[in-house]
Amino acid sequence: MSISLSSPVSGATITGFTAPTYTVANDTPPNSWSKQWAVTAIGGTQTGVDTGSAASRPWTLTGYRPQSLKTLNAVDTNGVVRAVGFNTYGVLVRKGLTPLAGQASKTGQFRGEFSIPAGSDVADQPNVKAAVSFFIGSLSQQSNGIADMLMSGVL
Repeated sequence: MSISLSSPVSGATITGFTAPTYTVANDTPPNSWSKQWAVTAIGGTQTGVDTGSAASRPWTLTGYRPQSLKTLNAVDTNGVVRAVGFNTYGVLVRKGLTPLAGQASKTGQFRGEFSIPAGSDVADQPNVKAAVSFFIGSLSQQSNGIADMLMSGVL
């Protein structure tokens, strides 16, 4: 897998945070088709933020790929591929969150998934790259708005 976080990770702009950084260390992934890192320290000003140092409050990033990659099916006698499988890759951030002061932590999950048609990894690489660039750039541009939406429920 090509995903390899370098530490520290610079956080995106969020109101109330000043130069947020996240120190990560390799962690044990849930399976052999994943990689995982744990947040071990934070930097900058992030009042009220904790690291995932307790088992009940994890803070991890897991990158995963399909267990078995699908390949493009053969074309039929008319030169058409009738059934195209999809390969789904993803990133999952798990973070221990407090639902109410004094209550036990619950684990929040933040997911990004990338599902591409088998064969497009070879036949249409520029457009795969463009979609990734747009997706990540959009998330980065809207990081504060996404955080506000998760707290207010307003899209």
